Amino acid sequence: MNTTETSLHLDAARAIVHLLPSAAPLDITEAHTVEATPAELATAVTASFVGNVSADVALVFPEAGAVAEADSDLVTVVDVLRSPLEGATAVLGAGVLSEARTDDAAALFADDATTVFRITSDAGTVGWFAIRTRGVQTTPAARAVSAEKLGRINSVEMALTVEIGRTRMSVREVLSLEPGTVIELDRSAGAPADILLNGRLIAHGEIVVVDQDYAVRITEILDTDTPHA
Repeated sequence: MNTTETSLHLDAARAIVHLLPSAAPLDITEAHTVEATPAELATAVTASFVGNVSADVALVFPEAGAVAEADSDLVTVVDVLRSPLEGATAVLGAGVLSEARTDDAAALFADDATTVFRITSDAGTVGWFAIRTRGVQTTPAARAVSAEKLGRINSVEMALTVEIGRTRMSVREVLSLEPGTVIELDRSAGAPADILLNGRLIAHGEIVVVDQDYAVRITEILDTDTPHA
């Protein structure tokens, strides 16, 4: 593992620990042995990131089960941990994060190419984060080869979403919604809409109507490394 790869793994771990839903401050340390139980590893939340630097990531954080209010059909552990995984892989640069899912991550945690981090609080170990990167290039020539390989997926279809605004609501507020409820968004009338590719902000635009269908006219293309807040 080269220095660049080691640095990326550490940056990803630092990013994820600040995004995890926890009432207590969290910290991370690299772990040379994994003490997570087979049952915990079997229910890890995993995802893959595809870009100039690609990665497989897995997160074991049992506390998320309580946060997700497991008895609700609206919120799952995957919903709770998707955002931290997005934050972790954002440090890898331009790319697309797959759908997160619950899966057995034992093989990923055991791989010699994987860096494993212990997530701790004052109470001790509260979770584990694993990341394995591929295609980390350190020279211009190597990066050119990586870009050429990325071209092989040019025909793969991805979800393009137009967002006019967003807000945050508690589960209680969501469950109280009924016809006629007005939800205020964090965007003023006339403000540009966000254009997202698989959840990643790539452009701004304005909403127009074409043949009685809604459409979006692109007004600004953003740097593809721009994170979506």
